[in-house]
Amino acid sequence: MRSQSAEQWKRPKETLGSLYKQRLVRWRGETVVARVEKPTRPDRARSLGYRAKQGFVVARVKVKKGNRKRPKWAGGRRPKRMGRFFPLAKGKQVVAEEKVATKFPNMEVLNSYWVGMDGNHEWFEVILVDPQHPVIRKDRRTGWVSGSHHKGRAFRGLTSSGKKGRGLR
Repeated sequence: MRSQSAEQWKRPKETLGSLYKQRLVRWRGETVVARVEKPTRPDRARSLGYRAKQGFVVARVKVKKGNRKRPKWAGGRRPKRMGRFFPLAKGKQVVAEEKVATKFPNMEVLNSYWVGMDGNHEWFEVILVDPQHPVIRKDRRTGWVSGSHHKGRAFRGLTSSGKKGRGLR
């Protein structure tokens, strides 16, 4: 059974109204990767593995919308066959996770979820775990992240959205 909060996030513009718009205005002024104190969607974060304890960090990421513009080529080709705008081979959520993984090299990406979008950008919140933290190492549910073969999960397509992009989910 879905909670009331989960239902609100299906159509945030209608259900959250001015609060949603105010958030987007504030987020536009932030840096591309911004660490946040608490998740914007606590129910979603908890369902994806977040726990409000030491060793867990949440970061909000801004990703540009639209296709990638390739640099203009220099002559000698048939222009009809030379497109300039190409969709990226991976989803925006995967790109968001990679940006956060680059910004926080000592942390591992656990999962991520959508929080908003406007005409130019899309925002995701990424759940990070510190694999070296004693609280994380001791915990039965999160201790697996400490293993050496879990390094760079975001770059190897091992997160949920990464697996989806590879056709495994």
